[in-house]
Amino acid sequence: MSRRIEGPASGRSPDVPAYDDGTWVHDRAWAGEARSAVGCAVLMLGLLLVFDVGSGRLTSLRLLLWAALAFVLFTVLLPTRVSACAGTLVCQGLLGQRSVCTDRLVAVSRSDGVAQRLVLRDDFGGRVEFDPRVLVVNPALWRLLDEGARASAADGSLVCGTAELRRLSERLDRETARTVFRISGLE
Repeated sequence: MSRRIEGPASGRSPDVPAYDDGTWVHDRAWAGEARSAVGCAVLMLGLLLVFDVGSGRLTSLRLLLWAALAFVLFTVLLPTRVSACAGTLVCQGLLGQRSVCTDRLVAVSRSDGVAQRLVLRDDFGGRVEFDPRVLVVNPALWRLLDEGARASAADGSLVCGTAELRRLSERLDRETARTVFRISGLE
C-alpha cells in the first residue's frame, strides 16, 4: 500500500492514495475484526451443515444456500479498513477503496442510526464513510485526520462539519482520559 503517486496539491488524482514521507497509519484493530467476521461466518456455516447432515436433508442446493448465507454474514461483519497518511484518508472495503484528501475536506457529517458512521467529503468529489470508533482505537489516525481538517478549515474549504469534528475531538479526549485512568488504576 505504499505506492508513490503525485498528490492533489500537485495535481494528483484524488481517488488514488499518495504519501508524503512514506508513513501510512492503519487501523490496528482491523485484522482482529476481520478474523472475527471470518470465524462467525465459518461457525454459522458449520452449524448449519451439521444440522442438515444430522437431519439427513443436506443437498447440494442447500449447501450452496448455506454457503451464500455465510458469505452474506461475512460481508456484513467485515469492517472497512481505514488507513491514512499526511493529507489522505483511505477506506478499503470488500468491493474496493475510496479516499479523500483530508486537507481539502468540504464536509464532515455523522450518520446516526443503528451503526454510526462518519462521512467525509472533499472538493474533488471523494467520499468515505467509516465507523468513528476506529479513531478512538487509533489515535494516530485521528491525528492525521485532525491535521488535515484543520488545514481545510484554515483554507476555507471546510464549510460544513467543524462542530461535528469538535464533538468527535471531545469524545476522543474523554475516551483517552478514561483509558489513562483505567490503566493507572485511578478509575
